[in-house]
Amino acid sequence: MRKGVRRRSLLKIFSIFGFAIALALPAPDAAARAKHRAAEKKAEATPPAVLANIHVLGDRPAPFALDAKAAMMVDGDTGAVLYAFNEHQKMQPASLAKIMTFYLTLDALKAGKLTLETDVVISEKAWRLSMDESVSRMFLGVGQKVPVRDLLYGLMVSSGNDAAVALAEYLGGSTDGFTTMMNEKAKEIGLADTHFTNPDGLPTDDEYTTAFDMVQLARTLVQHHPEALTYTAAKEFTFDKIKQPNFNTLLFYDSRVNGIKTGHVAEAGFHLVASARSNGMNLISAVMGAPSSEKRRTETEKLIDWSFRTFVSYKPDLHKDLPAAISVYGGVADTVAIGPMGQAVFTLGRGEENKVTVAFTPSAKYLSAPVHKGDKAGDLAVMLDGKPQSTIPIVAQAAVAEAGFFGKLRQQIRRAL
Repeated sequence: MRKGVRRRSLLKIFSIFGFAIALALPAPDAAARAKHRAAEKKAEATPPAVLANIHVLGDRPAPFALDAKAAMMVDGDTGAVLYAFNEHQKMQPASLAKIMTFYLTLDALKAGKLTLETDVVISEKAWRLSMDESVSRMFLGVGQKVPVRDLLYGLMVSSGNDAAVALAEYLGGSTDGFTTMMNEKAKEIGLADTHFTNPDGLPTDDEYTTAFDMVQLARTLVQHHPEALTYTAAKEFTFDKIKQPNFNTLLFYDSRVNGIKTGHVAEAGFHLVASARSNGMNLISAVMGAPSSEKRRTETEKLIDWSFRTFVSYKPDLHKDLPAAISVYGGVADTVAIGPMGQAVFTLGRGEENKVTVAFTPSAKYLSAPVHKGDKAGDLAVMLDGKPQSTIPIVAQAAVAEAGFFGKLRQQIRRAL
């Protein structure tokens, strides 16, 4: 019993010492960005064959090659791929698998299956991981009752394998049952090249993912659960008097970054799936298979900095080009409000905003009642220098019921006058 207590005390001391070292690291945003810009200037020294395999939005020249096995960057709002390299190459996800464990837990919270205050009793299986010095953990104790809120922070900040198992057992009945849920969710959101074998990402032969799928997973997570960034942006987490810094050290260097998760396994290298926001633009990236934890950080920041300087998420002013409403025939109301289906936003190269024009083409002169919310009213064409860029569906923003006989008669009389 005394051995266990002594060992647990030592673990706490080591964790606190590690946190002190992390805080002592310099974190100058401007200096770090200047360093990355200098690195970009060396891009011409990169072999042309490597740059040719990099795809950039608008067929722009590749700005640089990253020191990683695969990478991808997208505009989080539009899904436009800004940079991609070996994005479909399969490799071990390592702790990136915890993003899915996190996603399913937030789903359960949203569905009311549990609350942030719900206590989870820690099993021996989860506790044994907290005693394993070869894996990351939040130091859970067997039989301990831990609120879901703490487990979520322990999962995404401390990267706790013990937290992943505790949540999986609670939600899935067992880690195997939960893993089935993970793969079902992966299929649902279109992760075609991903297969999970456990909730924590400890490597097995039949476990794999890609940069493409991890970006898609992170983007879908943030879209469906904006609150996810509350957990992933936390720079530290204290549990049972043990304070641990976030494994995503980019949070300490770049204030634009707000998550999401790191991963590492010897076979695949060092991964980082990141989210960042600046001047109304949201980015989601994955840098996978970097040679070190420092490289996954610096290469991700290089990609983030270039993306913010090169692109913008453009939201056109629809008021002057789109009518506020369209006529309704045979309804209890003569008109119905119309607007874009979803967000009217698309990705442009910085400086191209003044070259954009939009034109509305209605589906018909009027909609016939009954009108349902979401019924299509036309399309808004977006053009850049006169060339089509995208089409935004315009739909009814409310429902209009069909009028009775006398209502239709009154409407016809008004139209005739």
